[in-house]
Amino acid sequence: MAAELHPRSGKLIGLSNSNRTAQRNQPVQEFNHGLVLSREPLRDRDVFTVRIDKKVNSWSGSIEIGVTALDPAALDFPSSATGLKGGSWIVSGCSVLKDGRSVLEEYGRDLDQLGEGDRVGIQRNSRGELHLWVNGQDCGTAACGLPSRLWAVVDLYGKCTQVTVVSCEPPPDTEDQEEEEEEREEEVASPSPTALTTEVSRDHEDRTGALVLPAVPALAAVMNGSSEEVPEVTRGHSRPDKFPNNFEPDTVLTEHQLFDVFNNAIVSLYRSEDEGGEDLGLGGAGGGGSDPSRAGAGSNNAARGGGGNENGNGGSAEGGGSTNNSPSGSAGGTAGMAVGTGGMTTNDALLFHEKCGTLIKLSNNNKTAERRRPLDEFNNGVVMTNRPLRHNEMFEIRIDKLVDKWSGSIEIGVTTHNPNNLDYPATMTNLRSGTIMMSGCGILTNGKGTRREYCEFSLDELQEGDHIGLMRKASGALHFYINGIDQGVAANQTPGVVYGVVDLYGMAVKVTIVHNHNHSDRLRRNNAIMRALSPDVGRPRPALSLTPDPEAPDRLLFHPNCGQKAAIIGDGRTALRPHATDDFNHGVVLSNRPLHSNEVFQVRIDKMVDKWAGSIEIGVTTHNPAYLQLPSTMTNLRSGTWMMTGNGVMHNGTTILDEYGHNLDRLKAGDTVGVVRKDDGSLHFFVNGVPQGPAAWNVPPSVYAVVDLYGQAAQATIMDDMADLPPLPDDNSEGPTAMSPGSPCSITGASAASDLRFHQLHGTNAVITNGGRTALRQNCRSEFNDAIVISNRCLRDGELFEIVIQKMVDRWSGSIEAGVTAIRPEELEFPNTMTDIDYDTWMLSGTAIMQDGNTMRNNYGCDLDSLSTGSRIGMMRTASGDLHYYINGVDQGVACTGLPPGKEVYAVIDLYGQCVQVSITSSSGPLDNSLCTSNITEKSFPIHSPVAGVAHRLHNKHGKNVVLLGDGCQAVRVGGYAHGIVFSAKELKTDELFEVKINEVDEQWSGSLRIGLTTLQPPDLPSCPLSGLSPSLTQLRSKVTWLLAGSEVRRNGVLQRQNYGCSLDRLTVGNRVGVKRCSDDTMHIFIDGEDMGPAATAVAKNVYAVLDLYGKVTAVSIVSSTLVEDTESVKAPSLSSDSCSEGEDDSTPCENEPTLVPLAMAFLENHGKNIQLSNQNLTAARVSSYNQGLLVTAQPLPRQQLLQFQIDRLNSSWTSSLSLGVIGHSPDRLNFPSTACCLKRSVWLLQRDSVFHNSLKICENYGPNLDTCPEGTVLGLLVDANGCLHLYVNGMDQGVAAQDIPSPCYPLIDLYGQCEQVTIVTNHVPAVGAESGDVRCQGDMEKADMVDGIKESVCWTPPPAVNPNKTCEYQALCSRFKDLLTLPDGYFNEDAKYNLCYCESCHKLRGDEAYYKRGEPPRDYALPFGWCRFALRIKPHCEVSNTFKKWHIAYHGSSVGSLRRTLDHSQLLPAESSSVFSASPVKAESHGSYGEPEENSAPEREIPCVRLSPTMRYSGLEVFAPKVQFRDPRSLRCHHAQVGFQVCVRPGSYKVGPQSLGISEPLDPRFSNTEIEWNTKEKGGTLLYGLLIRVE
Repeated sequence: MAAELHPRSGKLIGLSNSNRTAQRNQPVQEFNHGLVLSREPLRDRDVFTVRIDKKVNSWSGSIEIGVTALDPAALDFPSSATGLKGGSWIVSGCSVLKDGRSVLEEYGRDLDQLGEGDRVGIQRNSRGELHLWVNGQDCGTAACGLPSRLWAVVDLYGKCTQVTVVSCEPPPDTEDQEEEEEEREEEVASPSPTALTTEVSRDHEDRTGALVLPAVPALAAVMNGSSEEVPEVTRGHSRPDKFPNNFEPDTVLTEHQLFDVFNNAIVSLYRSEDEGGEDLGLGGAGGGGSDPSRAGAGSNNAARGGGGNENGNGGSAEGGGSTNNSPSGSAGGTAGMAVGTGGMTTNDALLFHEKCGTLIKLSNNNKTAERRRPLDEFNNGVVMTNRPLRHNEMFEIRIDKLVDKWSGSIEIGVTTHNPNNLDYPATMTNLRSGTIMMSGCGILTNGKGTRREYCEFSLDELQEGDHIGLMRKASGALHFYINGIDQGVAANQTPGVVYGVVDLYGMAVKVTIVHNHNHSDRLRRNNAIMRALSPDVGRPRPALSLTPDPEAPDRLLFHPNCGQKAAIIGDGRTALRPHATDDFNHGVVLSNRPLHSNEVFQVRIDKMVDKWAGSIEIGVTTHNPAYLQLPSTMTNLRSGTWMMTGNGVMHNGTTILDEYGHNLDRLKAGDTVGVVRKDDGSLHFFVNGVPQGPAAWNVPPSVYAVVDLYGQAAQATIMDDMADLPPLPDDNSEGPTAMSPGSPCSITGASAASDLRFHQLHGTNAVITNGGRTALRQNCRSEFNDAIVISNRCLRDGELFEIVIQKMVDRWSGSIEAGVTAIRPEELEFPNTMTDIDYDTWMLSGTAIMQDGNTMRNNYGCDLDSLSTGSRIGMMRTASGDLHYYINGVDQGVACTGLPPGKEVYAVIDLYGQCVQVSITSSSGPLDNSLCTSNITEKSFPIHSPVAGVAHRLHNKHGKNVVLLGDGCQAVRVGGYAHGIVFSAKELKTDELFEVKINEVDEQWSGSLRIGLTTLQPPDLPSCPLSGLSPSLTQLRSKVTWLLAGSEVRRNGVLQRQNYGCSLDRLTVGNRVGVKRCSDDTMHIFIDGEDMGPAATAVAKNVYAVLDLYGKVTAVSIVSSTLVEDTESVKAPSLSSDSCSEGEDDSTPCENEPTLVPLAMAFLENHGKNIQLSNQNLTAARVSSYNQGLLVTAQPLPRQQLLQFQIDRLNSSWTSSLSLGVIGHSPDRLNFPSTACCLKRSVWLLQRDSVFHNSLKICENYGPNLDTCPEGTVLGLLVDANGCLHLYVNGMDQGVAAQDIPSPCYPLIDLYGQCEQVTIVTNHVPAVGAESGDVRCQGDMEKADMVDGIKESVCWTPPPAVNPNKTCEYQALCSRFKDLLTLPDGYFNEDAKYNLCYCESCHKLRGDEAYYKRGEPPRDYALPFGWCRFALRIKPHCEVSNTFKKWHIAYHGSSVGSLRRTLDHSQLLPAESSSVFSASPVKAESHGSYGEPEENSAPEREIPCVRLSPTMRYSGLEVFAPKVQFRDPRSLRCHHAQVGFQVCVRPGSYKVGPQSLGISEPLDPRFSNTEIEWNTKEKGGTLLYGLLIRVE
């Protein structure tokens, strides 16, 4: 037969090399449609062999191979081989499938683990059996009864992208082997006493094997070199899974090689026993054929070398078969008995009873039970054992398959009912007699709960691969076991005759009975064989034994059982991921023994890779590594596990501390991490020897240390010598000291640190972490108060209590409040805010000093509301009773006096409004005057810059290939070699150093970083894309620029001097480069802190630092800070922020996304059953019902890439609408439930205005309500570099929705309810402000589009033909009130699209910011949140000029009674009853403010000034806009309404002054009360722009 492929193949296959090579096209974008078949049918005994040429790491799964009876000439090729029907047998991974259904679950080698160069073959022999060949080795029979006419099938699936046919011929010596097998069937030869003959014999039906072990003397002969035949170790793998199937002479094994051979063979035997091989006993010491009838183990027929009897014990030395009456064989069977005695007869095995629930399907000789239709039915899945349980007999099952659709999961227990006579209920808990079941974490007896909290494990939280067991003790006590751990007595008086029962309920779909549970016996037998081999063999690997040599040192090492991608080297001291750049997980390693109390387990990070996010994780677990099924990451384990990950702590996969200690993701090679369990049950972590404080309590003893080499962490080594570690601190002084985690630990420094901490009592929304040093407000975007924290002890006289602000949000008004109280924490009933306390409390709020809730003093020397991240706040009471505040170490003076000198006072911090997280600094303690002007902060919590002051930032105007990260502190060039210009955010001050560090280089480019100074003003540049910005700094000549390129100094590109200092082309990762403009008007360049001298002279004063990420330098980060504290320093937006300059012209586009090369995205063909894809899988439509509309993308979502899709069609017949989010695991084979909220594994979902994680709500009031999005709305998802999920609505970033999103993740959309069709936006629809279509800059939201008059442009994308069912209810209510006013329609703009509603839902949907700038010069104004605006028609005489776009925006409160008069005159008019007019008169030419003189008017009449304001928080006060009551004609409910005007004001026509109402509280956080009122008296100085209505 020709070794060629058939010319017809899958749609993505390309054939070459005379049809011998097949390649899957688009291997990174597509994972299937890669089927190829042999050109001709297979001949018997021919092995059709292919070589794997290429693999990619983008997908899971790999090559699949098999045979089919379908003729390729007429075949309609499916997407994968598992879709072949009509007589097809496919080997996929380590499973065998017939016509797409699994018939054998554990077979041969795992094809997914094969690499490039490996060979795979498929064969049908003359007996009609299917065999798989891997690298020339026969894997045994995969299936029987195959037809004679078959074609070979190869599926280039997943990772496998190219194969080549290498041969199609019988294997060597096949005929001779078959003849020998026929001879063996006729005669039985006795074994040679000196030959070492071992082999694994396979059961063809169940794929279980029995190992025939050699006699110990034979093993000793091998070790002594006296054996004539020595087994050959397979060269392809250093640790073979089985004993060698053949032995070649003249091959010498080392002791360790032989150790590996036997150890892995025995481990494989145990694994096969778990899967069913225990039904067979162990035969005698003889060689057997490959036929199971001659295996000599557990068969009634004698095998060559001794057959087993029914009990499988021993064999005959003569080679004859033992009869049923013989208890055992003799002589030759000794070794077999040593290992295999006590086997159970096949008929006595514990199996599932044939009678079972109506939906149950049994397989694998009744050892496996599976519930049919798992996505449609959740019950009727009860199975029972085939016989009663014996005393002390373990009944154990393994969970094989779960689905995410239902709540509830597996239930297990015992019953006295005989399965032959039982009418099976839908669920076992419905049975009201003789039944004890474990359900969740409780015990149900006869369907009623008898123990609610039986154990800490819940059956509902177990994962695939977990084991559940039960045992009825001889005493009658019933025990349950989870993964081998006894959970204690569940019931005391269990009846004597009970059957095991399993209820495959809810999520549980498939289980398998597991036998041979005595793991310690397995290991003892393993060790006995090792000692028989040689006493020295086991010594290098002491962790293999649970009963180690008592004389061996009790050293902590890594256990050899480790993650799939991990390896243990260095005598067990070092763990590594050998292919760390290919895979980021499966790197879990555990210690070889449990930790002793107070024993520190510490590892050093040896090697890091920079490809992945995340890094090392460390912790402890109760699971024994000898038989733990290791997960991909340790945080996936749902029982008995505590892990430190990042700067948080997780218990059983759930976060219990959000902000704990130093962030492990920031560690570098050489850093150390450690963990210790103290004898009081508390768990502590160390970073570089520095204790991070208690992380958990009540941790049980006998826990194993765990290290997860995740993400960047590639190798770690156990630190044996603990002498350099500091002693464990006492409980009252836990927490990090003031030293840097990267610095050597100092016992002196630790003991000298202040004992001031936050008290354990605090407000309901506050969380105390980091050993009491850090306080944070949880749910900071949905909660703004209830976060009061207090010091753990009273302050001493002259003692400073200082904190540093670590985190803020821009969602709220107001910020941190600080002070002291004489109330003891135990006696304090924590209020919403501390200023609510009316006794013994002194607080600083903003600039106001408050005592007992009353303002004592305004305009104190500092304003807490103006502080930013990194600012430090301290307070101190002097011995004389004065209270002082310190801002960044500077005394602000006496705040108040008269604090009781002899009375105890406690420091109080109120994490209010914008302030989210603070930490106590090392400066806290007795006040040292040297600290009063210092800039020392708590180094354990570094701010953005490693030096004092406020870190520099980069400007948000930059080259088109640049991305800003880290709040504007980092710049990365994402494409090409040019267009990498970045500027400092502000002008450099004299003698101010601007310095960066090189983070990444790409050696494929020449050239390097360029740096200098420029007079170009970045704010004057247009927003991105910066098409007008030069591609390189040497070409930047629009303004004067001085720069250093290489070693050449240039001015506007003209060479000024050569050979200046060190050439920048020589710099590499880690080097620092800086620029400074000195007081003598010279430019100096600094390299690694060294001044290279003056580079240029006569440098202008107002200059910005400028950098060019050119050539090989691709990423830099700022390492310098401003000279003085600047609370208004510009923070350049990160990729996830919505950045737009509000004051730019209408034609100026807005910056949102840097120019990236987006990955093409499309929907996956695996989706909900009501979904139909079209338009090259870019459009998805729900074709029936209201659910079953789940979608995921075929490609994972790269970090920093925005995926956007448009809502195409809505159906108002339904309620609710779409949901969207991301899923953290591959959806290729996901069984989609009816709705997204049923997904409960690694899912983050945005639904309505809430955020859900694994179906649990984690955030409310986030973004707009998705149910109100009309047709045409463009929604987007983005995961930023920090793993935070963002929602975009019409290009507007709605902020962080969720954190810690894993990589990779897949976008998920649920077309639910009204939403019936969406389309992925392929042309990269720009964010707000991009130069495309109607999408406008965020600043345009409130800017007039001054073409032939003033018309307001609409910022968001829904087309004018908006679905009427989507009209805002609040806007409709305001409109009905407007109709009641009976105002003529001629006053209003006919185009309703200019009417804007500013209710919470509408302004969030548009992505409005609270404040914008308008006019020349630009001036801030606030959007009228809570109001609804109706656009007014502009008078014709006003439509003659384009100058109004330069006017400012203001507001004017009005009464309902004066509306018509004001509109009639098209201007604001005075009214005697209106309180909005000043009482101070001025001279005027007419009685009206701006009207023409009337006939009867007095020649000189006094007119008042009109009061305006830039915010409706002032103009909308009831004194200006009186409330009126009305009845809604639709709902007949009574409401209160107010009215006002939005007006344009000519700059210079008004005066800014203080509010005139005597209000002390700030009305608007952006506008001071001293500048909140504008007064104008000029004629024609205002123009009515819109009518504002608010309804309560």
